[in-house]
Amino acid sequence: MLRAVIVFFPAVLGAYIVGSIFATQTILAEVQAMAMPVTLRDRLHATGHDLIGLATSYLPLMLLAFLVAMPVAAGLSRYLPKARLFLYGLAGAVAILALHLVMKAVLGLNGIAAVREPLGLGLQCLAGCFGGYLFYVFTGRAHR
Repeated sequence: MLRAVIVFFPAVLGAYIVGSIFATQTILAEVQAMAMPVTLRDRLHATGHDLIGLATSYLPLMLLAFLVAMPVAAGLSRYLPKARLFLYGLAGAVAILALHLVMKAVLGLNGIAAVREPLGLGLQCLAGCFGGYLFYVFTGRAHR
């Protein structure tokens, strides 16, 4: 149990970093599609800015979403131990999907501009899946 608590935060942080990078690059791709130049320096600067700037909003929301999803996946993996990897990855993806759907339904807005398009939402879910994968890897020794 203690191990799961300790590795929970790096897993969420990993999902956040990947999700933030995906969000930034998705928006910059849309800017570039409007025939506006986006340099590598612009991409790096915007990515760093978003990693810091989203930490006070998106990171805590991801943490809450994972706080629900990972225990559910852990409970299910007791009954389906061979499906642990799938369950944690799915839990991370569904957590992020639910987060964005709930924000849209409750607040009437997309918390992250990149999720306005299906590709952006899919990339955020992929970031959640990555966080679930990290949780699986970091808790792996306890389940072998």
